[in-house]
Amino acid sequence: MPQTAHPDGIPVPQRYGAIVAIALGITVAVLDGAIANVALPTIARELHASPAESIWIVNAYQLAIIVSLLSLSFLGDIVGYRRVYQWGLLLFCFTSLFCALSDSLGMLAFARVLQGFGGASLMSVNSALIRIIYPQRYLGRGMGINSLIVAVSTAAGPTVAAAVLSVASWKWLFFINVPVCLAALALALRFLPDNAQKARGQKFDTLSAIMNALTFGLLISALSGFAQGQSGKIILAELVALLVIGTLFIRRQLKMPIPLLPIDLLRIPIFTLSLCTSVCSFCAQMLAMVSLPFFLQNVAGRDEVATGLLLTPWPLATMVMAPIAGQLIERVHAGLLGGIGLAMFAAGLFALAWLPAAPGDMDIIWRMILCGAGFGLFQSPNNHTIVTSAPRHRSGGASGMLGTARLLGQTSGAALVALMFNLFNEHGTHASLLLAGVFSSAAAIVSTSRMTQPKHTAE
Repeated sequence: MPQTAHPDGIPVPQRYGAIVAIALGITVAVLDGAIANVALPTIARELHASPAESIWIVNAYQLAIIVSLLSLSFLGDIVGYRRVYQWGLLLFCFTSLFCALSDSLGMLAFARVLQGFGGASLMSVNSALIRIIYPQRYLGRGMGINSLIVAVSTAAGPTVAAAVLSVASWKWLFFINVPVCLAALALALRFLPDNAQKARGQKFDTLSAIMNALTFGLLISALSGFAQGQSGKIILAELVALLVIGTLFIRRQLKMPIPLLPIDLLRIPIFTLSLCTSVCSFCAQMLAMVSLPFFLQNVAGRDEVATGLLLTPWPLATMVMAPIAGQLIERVHAGLLGGIGLAMFAAGLFALAWLPAAPGDMDIIWRMILCGAGFGLFQSPNNHTIVTSAPRHRSGGASGMLGTARLLGQTSGAALVALMFNLFNEHGTHASLLLAGVFSSAAAIVSTSRMTQPKHTAE
């Protein structure tokens, strides 16, 4: 039986095993959000689907994650983060096999929904697990490692997909998850600790989970529909339904001692401010990363390979900076680190917005490095603050909100890119980058305001 974690974490040999288990799980969950993009044309062709229909292979996975993330983190507070993570690995393993064996678009989309629930199980409690694995004094380093894993997985997504597709069928994009998940599950069963403090006496609220899924599902659907020029009547109907269901959902949460939507945590000023900076920063990141390939290929004249290489310095710089920031948090206030990082990020975004019409490679590379380094300096301390500002028995709720903020920011950013291109046509990338710089600048101001809040960990 694995031991129960204490405030000082777990001993070093077990700690390494536990971190590897988390790293493997988060790697496949993040990778599977990215690798399918590269394979879409191939999958659509083999399954006789149109390009528009094939988008569901991506959307089904992302939508399943965002509608279930908070519910699963809430469940983690009740039954234990370890148990949710282990069941998530098992589900992800079987649904990856289901994806690989699918022979129609409908079957694959359904498999991706189920796989998304597995991915949400992994993402919903990973930060909460890191909190109970690491001693308090080294928690910043743990968050830095987690940020590093996410950055590496994000950067490696297109490369891994291209490498697999060059030697095998698209089905192997999903087959390769199976041995990784089994290895992670073996490590998780042996090394992951159980949380000492659980939400005792609290029962899972199924109605709240359904209302949560409808609220976030309608929000994402309305955002995407507006950006892509969907019928105004459909968007209006979605907004009305969102307003009604969202209002009932929040009123229900206000009456609960431990709500599924952690309104109790949102009353902690530094927690809410940190969430706001997270949403804004990920929105800015997606505005840039989705729009830049259009500029690099259509205006700067780079091919697909060159575009991929020119985008790589961003995640590489984040990879380098995230662990450094994780150590700095032990000595410097997260609000200051975040403010400096986001200011660097904004400077890089504005510099990209004013690239010359025929930029050289180095003109692009140094700007990408500045963006990535700034983002990495901000991300680890911000994640640390979100998780540690919540009481220990609510770490699952904090971890779920951290993941939800990231996904909301990314989804909103991608939708805003579509809107910018609809409004400004060939100048869509320039408008997207300027808007990204505005979001990042606003986030820097909010982050710096956190320095007036006390630097302490809630118990």
